[in-house]
Amino acid sequence: MTPLDELATILKPAGAGLYLVSTGKAEQQALQRSLYRVSSDDDVQRVFRENLERVASARGVLLGIPSDVGAGFQRGANLGPQAIRSRLLEDDTDWPAKLDAMGVVDVGDVFVVPQLLHDSMLSPEQLSRSRAALYPFVAQPLPVSCLSIAERAWTLMLQLNPALKPFTIGGDHSTAWPVVQPLNQSRAGAPWGIVQSDAHTDLLQERLGVKYCFATWSWHANEVLGRQGRLTQVGIRATARTQEHWESTTGVRQFWAKHIRENPDRALDEVIAHVKASGVKGVLFSNDIDGTDSAWADATGTPEPDGLEPDWLSALIKRLGAEVGLLGGDVMEVAPSLTRKPDSARRTVGLAARYLRETLAAALG
Repeated sequence: MTPLDELATILKPAGAGLYLVSTGKAEQQALQRSLYRVSSDDDVQRVFRENLERVASARGVLLGIPSDVGAGFQRGANLGPQAIRSRLLEDDTDWPAKLDAMGVVDVGDVFVVPQLLHDSMLSPEQLSRSRAALYPFVAQPLPVSCLSIAERAWTLMLQLNPALKPFTIGGDHSTAWPVVQPLNQSRAGAPWGIVQSDAHTDLLQERLGVKYCFATWSWHANEVLGRQGRLTQVGIRATARTQEHWESTTGVRQFWAKHIRENPDRALDEVIAHVKASGVKGVLFSNDIDGTDSAWADATGTPEPDGLEPDWLSALIKRLGAEVGLLGGDVMEVAPSLTRKPDSARRTVGLAARYLRETLAAALG
């Protein structure tokens, strides 16, 4: 099986990562036709394959991972990718053309089996049964869990194009993990970093015995980076431990929301200065929507007050792109079904779409 054939097997067209039979199927198909600018399901499949063939020459790739399997308190982030893509089209009907102009290919979605998170957590029997269900005519032992499928997809795409910039639409924050190892391998030893906007640290080595989930991905990413302050976290405010504990035990550099809110301009300069001083040659920007104050973004599983202002985060994204270099980025934890106020979903999804546009622009110009 060629890399393109494998990608076409383990991925689905944009919006099709959610397994639907009847309810919601028509809406899913309408989104696909709008994204691919076609009028039939057969044409969706054709353009999906054509997009995969463009990966080798693309500047960036957009991948949806509609999974909340790795979430904790309240779920619903599995609907984030579809909602964000729909809002991007609503805000700008020429959105697909804008992606084309930037050299970005939307390669579609990871197909998500709602009970499966990572293949390492599955028994041989479950792996066999799931492979038979997902890939009935394929002898090759392909991944079946969302994080494992995503990691394999990123590995293949970065092998085809090592200069590719990856962009992910999640999903709970565990879906930020799959790109880390493949991106590290493509960097050929060059030091790189991650800047993470989040209310929470996500720095547990495991959670209830689970190695990979929304609360552990940052710990594992930090290990891949080699620590040394290459993981920078902004907006932290909901944690049982102190800043001193996290920084002294993990080597992460944190800028808590309280410090940023006291003097936003000074804090922005401090964040940029630290990232530059860490010696990294570019960063991935991982944007958990709950890093933003819940007054702006409460359609998420764990909204927190006293967080970051959208304009401050936008300024951070812009400066990272201009002064450090963005290797890619993501938007995570948008859960449009969690509507705490009448406008929760529209406000949160709109902000997520804005963040994604700004991240793409800062990374690619």
